[in-house]
Amino acid sequence: MPDFEAALVELEKLVDKMESGEQSLEDALKSFQRGVELTRTCQQALKQAEQRVEKLVEKDGRVVTENFEIKE
Repeated sequence: MPDFEAALVELEKLVDKMESGEQSLEDALKSFQRGVELTRTCQQALKQAEQRVEKLVEKDGRVVTENFEIKE
């Protein structure tokens, strides 16, 4: 299974290729299928990362879940 970054790069390339409209229907379907697989890989990697973050957040001797906000 590719790592998150590699899966995301490949997914972006597939989207670009599909948006170009230059693929045959069969190739577009294969690209779509691969895209679904890559999306699942990315979702699984994000879920695992979320679980690891939750384990690292600890208050008063117990693990609690906190919202993680990205500041831009």
